[in-house]
Amino acid sequence: MGIVERLVPDALWELFQQVVPPPPTRRQGGGRQRYGDREVLAAIVFVAVSGCTWRQLPSVFGPSGPTAHRRFAEWSRAAVWAELHRKVPGELDSPADAPWCRSAVNAVRMRALTGTN
Repeated sequence: MGIVERLVPDALWELFQQVVPPPPTRRQGGGRQRYGDREVLAAIVFVAVSGCTWRQLPSVFGPSGPTAHRRFAEWSRAAVWAELHRKVPGELDSPADAPWCRSAVNAVRMRALTGTN
């Protein structure tokens, strides 16, 4: 099991997929391929629980700190964290996963500070 799967267990990932909006479409196409939502979510959880800054995010996650921060802000504007927080207590299959997932979701509901990139 990799770091992404440890930080975003399958139960949490399934719930997250229910609340995350679809990625924006690019009118002209091209450009870099967008990082996967699970990798970015793992990076966000890591920043939230470790206390590191976005720029200190280890490269093992794939997306850079600024990329993870941009997606965090995008999902915050879409109220993803509030919706996920409502879903976590009632929909987790494994009671063993519930406390961990609940604390991970609580951690990512932090305020995105400006100037911390």
